[in-house]
Amino acid sequence: MFEAVVTLCVMGGDPCREALLAGYEAAEVAGCAAGLVAAPPDLGPFAGYVLRKSPHCAPAADMLAFTEVAPGVFLHRGLIEEPAVGNGGDVANIGFVIGEISVAVIDSGSARWVGEAVWRAIRAQTDLPVSHVILTHMHPDHVLGAEVFAQTGTKVVGHAGLNRALADRRANYLDSLTDLIGPAQFIGTETVRVDIPVGGEGEIDLGGRRIALRAWPLAHTGTDLTALDLQSGLLFTGDLVFDEHTPALDGSVIGWQTVLAEMSDLRVTQVMPGHGGPLLDWPAGAAPMLRYLSVLAADTRAAIAAGRRLGDAVRTIAQSEAAHWKLFDAFNARNATVAFTELEWE
Repeated sequence: MFEAVVTLCVMGGDPCREALLAGYEAAEVAGCAAGLVAAPPDLGPFAGYVLRKSPHCAPAADMLAFTEVAPGVFLHRGLIEEPAVGNGGDVANIGFVIGEISVAVIDSGSARWVGEAVWRAIRAQTDLPVSHVILTHMHPDHVLGAEVFAQTGTKVVGHAGLNRALADRRANYLDSLTDLIGPAQFIGTETVRVDIPVGGEGEIDLGGRRIALRAWPLAHTGTDLTALDLQSGLLFTGDLVFDEHTPALDGSVIGWQTVLAEMSDLRVTQVMPGHGGPLLDWPAGAAPMLRYLSVLAADTRAAIAAGRRLGDAVRTIAQSEAAHWKLFDAFNARNATVAFTELEWE
């Protein structure tokens, strides 16, 4: 298989990376080249880079590993790590669902290269167009690979508040992820705009297969969206559910507890959490999350009642949970800070 790529370099000429131009795949190099002549790609999105080499065809690069967990449903488990040079930011779970006429992707990874590797994995399974990329919330490890899809005409689906959230955080996300995974792997990455905002419930049709969408109140973040494949009964929760990875609170601890309680009544077979799994039984799979949030809230309330200062309290809040989660030291103090700030005004 051959694909079209363009060699992008940061200003100054180094480092460089070959970025995928999706949609020009062909079994032979001649077919790929003919596609580039017939429909030259729009290079406007790469205006901030030096083009070391113009669009050309090359053997297809590596794809992400996906497992088919139900007919037409494929899952990729990200590493339980923080984004870093060694992992390229491949730290979040990603899924895709194949219908009769098109494909939907759920989340897209921390950088454009991840989205490219997802595109290749889809092309290894089907030639159907990718009609939708569903972004479950605003955090960069879930959204920054989406532009490779958007550039093919794929509709971006997200919470009604996602455009504003990404606009407010764009510069910080791009700067921080460049530092974390390194500019060589981050080249070509940009945020996207939501084409289909979801403020309550919605649905997309992939042809004989429907995906039910639901936007939730303030919980893990203020932009949480779930996607339910009605055929398999599999719910893509994004980071409303964590497994192994310490939960990351960027919203409301009370709201998160409320949302998880409501989600426990959903008629689903299994869920794909945002991290870990990649499959959990439901609602049993929520038990560790509910326990953690309960301890976080209880310890925070106790610290506030005892008159402890925030700086002292965060060092002890929820420490009894440390043995149950990975990356605990990286996330728990932040969670305690958010919870303390919220609950001190109860």
